[in-house]
Amino acid sequence: MKTHHRLLLTGAAGGLGTALRERLKANCDVLRLSDKSAFGEAQPGEEIVLADLANAAEVDAMVAGCDTIVHLGGISVEAPFGAILQANILGAYHLYEAARQHGVKRIVFASSNHVTGFYKQSETITADHPARPDSFYGLSKAFGEDLSRFYFDRHGIETACVRIGSSFPEPRDRRMLATWLSFDDLHRLISACLSTPVLGHSIVFGMSDNAVTWWDNSRARHIGYVPQDSSDVFREAVYARTSAPDLNDPAAIYQGGGFVKA
Repeated sequence: MKTHHRLLLTGAAGGLGTALRERLKANCDVLRLSDKSAFGEAQPGEEIVLADLANAAEVDAMVAGCDTIVHLGGISVEAPFGAILQANILGAYHLYEAARQHGVKRIVFASSNHVTGFYKQSETITADHPARPDSFYGLSKAFGEDLSRFYFDRHGIETACVRIGSSFPEPRDRRMLATWLSFDDLHRLISACLSTPVLGHSIVFGMSDNAVTWWDNSRARHIGYVPQDSSDVFREAVYARTSAPDLNDPAAIYQGGGFVKA
């Protein structure tokens, strides 16, 4: 369903960006792809604009002419704070400020489950629970959620903060049976965020229809996301190739998994 003319996808060379590159063409007339370094030639219906998120002028040029943004760019793992600061915190500010100046009114912001990584796996949380970041990375995504709220309240830029769980072709371990998000469901979720009549400022958990889950997504019903995939079909295979968790290990106690120890 094409809902926009020119859609900007940042972080286009990353794992999720690569998975979404072809899928997002169904949502727009022109798909503008951006990353920090060269990643090939533009295909039909595409534009490529390279930009370092820490460079305000480059981000401004990247955003110019776009009417919506799917922001996956930045560092997606734990890293020293200086690097996180440049790519994820300063970069998010540059993106929202460029969006304000160029009249962009809707953004899908790739947040993370690591915003709430210090809740226990024995708990079920909603989007209303306070942030409990498990890492500098999670902290940067909590900042991004607050930044997007400010730009909604002050400037009317609607944002869906999608707290992505674990988006891979299939779950890699037992933790991912609770956090898994298929690539197709990721696209369904982004499409819902792009097309819902009223988005406002919404926090959505990025997960498929998994039987085991730590996240209550009911407050995102207004977006219209209906997952169609589930980690359940992989359960037997995951159990067969992995050992039972050590219940004294913080990675098995907290929802953030290994990030709480990184």
